[in-house]
Amino acid sequence: MLVDSFGRKHDYLRISLTDQCNFRCLYCMPQEHMEFMPPNELMQANEIFQIAKIFVELGVNKIRLTGGEPLIRKDIIQIVSQLATLPVNLTLTTNGYLIEKHLPLLLEAGIQSINISLDTLQANKFKQITQRDGFQKVWNAIQLLLQNNRHVKVNTVLMKDKNYDEILDFVNLSIHHPLHIRFIEFMPFTGNEWEHKQVVTQQEILDLVRTNYDLEKLTDEKHDTAKKYKIKGAQGTFAIITTMSEPFCGDCNRLRLTADGKIKNCLFAAEESHLLQNLRNGKDILTIIKQSIWQKKARQGGQFPDNFKEAESDKIINRSMISIGG
Repeated sequence: MLVDSFGRKHDYLRISLTDQCNFRCLYCMPQEHMEFMPPNELMQANEIFQIAKIFVELGVNKIRLTGGEPLIRKDIIQIVSQLATLPVNLTLTTNGYLIEKHLPLLLEAGIQSINISLDTLQANKFKQITQRDGFQKVWNAIQLLLQNNRHVKVNTVLMKDKNYDEILDFVNLSIHHPLHIRFIEFMPFTGNEWEHKQVVTQQEILDLVRTNYDLEKLTDEKHDTAKKYKIKGAQGTFAIITTMSEPFCGDCNRLRLTADGKIKNCLFAAEESHLLQNLRNGKDILTIIKQSIWQKKARQGGQFPDNFKEAESDKIINRSMISIGG
C-alpha cells in the first residue's frame, strides 16, 4: 500500500506514454517547435508494463493512459494489450482524433471509460485552439464510442477569453447525449501564460447554469476530483474540476508517471524521482516509489498560496502540461 505522511492512500496511477501530440493546444503545448524527448529516453512498452506491475503490487487498482496524445505511440497495441492483463481498471485520455483507427484495440482491451479532450463545439474555434482542422473527426469519434456503449467524459479546459461563451452549449450537450462533461479550471504550467483572470471558477459556472436550467447536485464518490451535477431530465451529467478555486488535495489518491519514467507525486510537484533510469540500471525502484509518495506535500505541490489569485506562475517550478501528462 502506498501511503504518504498525511495518511493518504494512493491507488490511481496516470501513465504518460509520450510528450508528443498531433494537436497544438496553446495552453498545453505553447510552442509549435518544441523539443521533444528522444525516443531512447522514453519508457519502452515492456518497461511500462514492468513498472506498472510494481505499482499494482503496491496497491494501484486504476491506471489511466495519457500523453501528449497516447494513441500516436507506434507500439500502442503492445502497451494496451499488456496493461490489460493487469487486475486494474484501465482507462484512457485522448484528443479523440485516432479513436476510429484504434477502436478494435480499445474494445478488445475492455476499456470501458474514455476521456476526450474537447475545448470547443465550434469547428472554426477548434482550429484556432488546436491549430488543427479536426473537429468533425473528434465529434465522430465521440459518437462512435457511444455507439459501442463506452462511458465518455468530455474534458473542457475553460478560459475566459476562449470558451466561456460555450459553457451552456456544453451543458446542453449533456442534456441530449449520454455524455459526461467535465469543466476544468485553467491551471498554470511552464509556458502556458497563465493568468488568474482567465480562470473560470466553479461558482461562476454554477451561477451561469442556474440562470438557465434546473440543476441538481449529484453524490460525489470517494477521491473524486470533480463535483458532479445534472440538469433535470438530462441523459448525461456535467462536473467541475476545481483545482484552483477549491483544491481537493486532502483526499488525493493520484500519482503520475511521466513518459521519461519519472514519478511525480503531485501534478504541481517540483520534485521528480527517476524510476526508468534506476530500472535500467538494475536498481530496486520499489523503495524509490515509496519514498516519493511519503514526501508528497499536503497541497498543490507546496507551491501555491491559499488564494489562487495570488499565485505567480513564473515562480512555480514545473514542466509544461504536455511533458507531464494529462
